[in-house]
Amino acid sequence: MVAFLLPVVVSAVVIFSEHASGVADIARFPTYVAGHPLTNMLLGILAYLPVAAVVPLGLYLLARTGQDRHDLGLEPPTFTRDVIPAVGLGLAALGVELVLIVIVHGLLINDPSLFVSPSIAHIPKYYVIWGLVISAVTAVTEEVLVNGYLITRLGQLGWTPRASLILSLILRTSYHVYYGIGFIFTIPFGFFVTRSFQKHRKLMRPIVTHFLYDAVLITISILVH
Repeated sequence: MVAFLLPVVVSAVVIFSEHASGVADIARFPTYVAGHPLTNMLLGILAYLPVAAVVPLGLYLLARTGQDRHDLGLEPPTFTRDVIPAVGLGLAALGVELVLIVIVHGLLINDPSLFVSPSIAHIPKYYVIWGLVISAVTAVTEEVLVNGYLITRLGQLGWTPRASLILSLILRTSYHVYYGIGFIFTIPFGFFVTRSFQKHRKLMRPIVTHFLYDAVLITISILVH
């Protein structure tokens, strides 16, 4: 977990510090080569892949103690078992987030700098491919490690489901601090996918939920920009 969390948390803190100090804006689509959007997209995908480097290690360590992919519910997704429940989980998280937005609306108006939103440059529509790949890598990485590995290990150590849930939410939100106060909007999603895994032990369901949630939001941001 340290191998996974340390790089992403440090990166989130650095990004937020740069934005807060006015050094740089948070760019969702960074530019590596000026004037070559396709090259930038491909390099952006390559630059993001190392995020998933610890996933095989986590699965290997779990398998050594008897938690193979079948025990984790890491099976090929089906429409009725995974996709439909995933849509329900995503909509539930989105509904709670909308309520949170209403609650903090006054705070965001009084001090908009508390909420940080990544800037989106003018990019070709085919960057949807980038969004789908990034969404898939993020979904697999976070859910395998924060749900499959962490929740399983905490249970083996005697932690209660509630205590495990709280710690997982703290860790899950820690690498979203670059959103400023907006990190609180990640809590409902984390709650629903973690409770889903705790109750059903089907890791593929949170993975599908995470992928669909991120993919839809990123695709909309690209197509309507």
